[in-house]
Amino acid sequence: MVTVPLLAFFRPEAAPKVFNRTLTFEERVSYQRAIEDVYWRHRIWPKERPDPKPSLDAVMSQPQLEKKVTDYLRNSQALEDYWQRPLTAEQLQAEMSRMAQHTKQPDVLRELFEALGNDPFVIAECLARPALAERLLTSWYAHDQRIHGELRQRAAAELQTHNTVEQMKQLSGRYSEIQLVRSDGAGGQANCGPEHAMKLNSREWDESVQRLATMFGGANSGTARTSSRAVAARVSPAKGAPMTHINTGVVSPMQEDEDRYYATAIINKGKDRLKFATVEWRKEPLESWRARTTNQVATAMTAPNANYALPAISAGAGGCTDDTWTATPGPADGRVLHTAVWTGSEMIIWAGRYIDTPLNTGGRYSPSTDSWTATSAASAPTARLNHTAVWTGSEMIVWGGDDGIFFRFDTGGRYNPGTDSWTTTST
Repeated sequence: MVTVPLLAFFRPEAAPKVFNRTLTFEERVSYQRAIEDVYWRHRIWPKERPDPKPSLDAVMSQPQLEKKVTDYLRNSQALEDYWQRPLTAEQLQAEMSRMAQHTKQPDVLRELFEALGNDPFVIAECLARPALAERLLTSWYAHDQRIHGELRQRAAAELQTHNTVEQMKQLSGRYSEIQLVRSDGAGGQANCGPEHAMKLNSREWDESVQRLATMFGGANSGTARTSSRAVAARVSPAKGAPMTHINTGVVSPMQEDEDRYYATAIINKGKDRLKFATVEWRKEPLESWRARTTNQVATAMTAPNANYALPAISAGAGGCTDDTWTATPGPADGRVLHTAVWTGSEMIIWAGRYIDTPLNTGGRYSPSTDSWTATSAASAPTARLNHTAVWTGSEMIVWGGDDGIFFRFDTGGRYNPGTDSWTTTST
């Protein structure tokens, strides 16, 4: 095991301007360990735990470090091979500058820079490249019709021939129903019965009605490709309009988000209630696509003609100010009814629901670099919402919840952020 003090062995003393320099796979793994060591030092070890906090080596093995490096190199290789968009030195320099400018934990970012020898080349390759490659790959993958086009065509063809509410259950996609209830309305206090209901306050209810009025206010059924976020962002021509502007029994045009194609329909409505159905076709997860298509790893990959400068981190750069809000970049998919835990160096969110679809995906937000990393979906628990999550000091444990319709879970899982892996809990 190469320790942090020996990292300088791999870093030749050279002038700041270095061209065509490379890093071996072994060097990258050593630097990755230095990064993980910083994060591990800042991980919270609960006071309630009587056992001492273990060393990094006890919780993260050499193969696990190698996998982290392999994953970000594969992401970079996929950007180059599949989208012909290799990461450039200019992009990596911009990513380093973004981290230095927007970090919410300048002291931790300084520790990371120092762990990498304050070498701008190493920082670009081992800290900026992993974050930037994942962010760009996720964005390009989500809407690439070479990957998802066949599914889109099949879903569109099915909707064209089965375009009534009664026929939605006959489609090959997953069908579900949900009822929105205005919690402070007269009907919100009534028993919701066996159907799953999502309670909304007045503001949430009014916003939902406006979106649905835009989508179902006289629209014809169809199969046009429409972004769900674009639909949500439209300004309804019937702002403040009553529920009568929302038509029932109309199947929406096909819509798309990062994870699926889907269509919805209002089944029935009341003064303080809306019941709608959704049919969805899930896209192939990025993780499974990446596993079967990016087998080769360029172990010496670097941006050509790299000429990096170490960005300055001022004492207050991006830091938090008491009793104020600072916007953060969001993960790929918005959600509600998810959980969040704080590890001491990252916030981990998981599961919840996007519109009416339960999720088993998540993300890790690092304030020090102001960036998100997706959590692994391999062996993750079943998609759910209304579950609980706790932080043990080294793992996030999730348990319980429901599927957003009828089923209640008595299962869970343990997520280890160091190894980005799930373990099923005993039932």
